[in-house]
Amino acid sequence: MLRYLPFLLVLALWIYAFIDCLNTPEEEVKGLPKVVWVIIILLFGEVLVGPVAWLVVGKVRRAPGGGATPGERRRDPRGTWTAPDDNPAFLASLKQGNSKDEALLKDWEEDLRRREEEIKRREQGGAADDTPPKS
Repeated sequence: MLRYLPFLLVLALWIYAFIDCLNTPEEEVKGLPKVVWVIIILLFGEVLVGPVAWLVVGKVRRAPGGGATPGERRRDPRGTWTAPDDNPAFLASLKQGNSKDEALLKDWEEDLRRREEEIKRREQGGAADDTPPKS
């Protein structure tokens, strides 16, 4: 079984490189046209030259988060990802939401104060009525 392992690894690398090349958009292919890369992978797949060449130099590689690798500029500025705490639009929406919540809280506090004063007036008025008249 172990004697087949190198063959299976070569086959797996060849298939991965071939499918990766086919699925890569044309604008991300470096050096040669995509069709030429497919031919190189197919012709030199048995000796690993084609798949390894594709994986090393044939494609623009991105950092795991979708950003550009060091020393490389991203072509599509709309595709860049920004953390929420660095995104000005997100921070502005938080401030707007906070101002709405603060206004609502002020309204609730005013309503609560008004109701408490009403209750106090009723208690004071009721307590004055309940006291017996002095003779």
